[in-house]
Amino acid sequence: MTIIRSIALFLAAAIAEIGGAWLIWQGVREHRGLLWIGAGVAALGLYGFVATLQPDANFGRILAAYGGIFVAGSLAWGIVVDKFRPDRYDIAGAVLCLAGVAVIMYAPRGDAGSRAHRAVRPSMARDCHTDGSQAMSWSKMRRSPSHFRESSGMRP
Repeated sequence: MTIIRSIALFLAAAIAEIGGAWLIWQGVREHRGLLWIGAGVAALGLYGFVATLQPDANFGRILAAYGGIFVAGSLAWGIVVDKFRPDRYDIAGAVLCLAGVAVIMYAPRGDAGSRAHRAVRPSMARDCHTDGSQAMSWSKMRRSPSHFRESSGMRP
């Protein structure tokens, strides 16, 4: 159910973003006026909100995966709305992008991904130095960088 919800949200985001950009395009390039431009701006704002509803909490992952949806969706929008006829390279590129979406969003990660993320976090390396002296926590280092340089032997 989570995958179906995620796909539905990606589709809603694509309609809002691509539709919003298209409305602005029509308002400016086709001289349809400020009402079209305003509707496009509102749709783009809706896109930004819809993206926050994704079940995954990682902004970068959501936006990276959405990029593939945007590529395929833009071609589909062009086919339906503007009667665009993609060639085989357009189709191949869209398929590759959608494969990337599947890998980024729906590959089984289990605990390995989150364990690897925690392993490289600086807060995990605060116990002690090799010479036995106590290491300073990262939160303290961010608050007092000069103290960090002094305690680590680094000179300004």
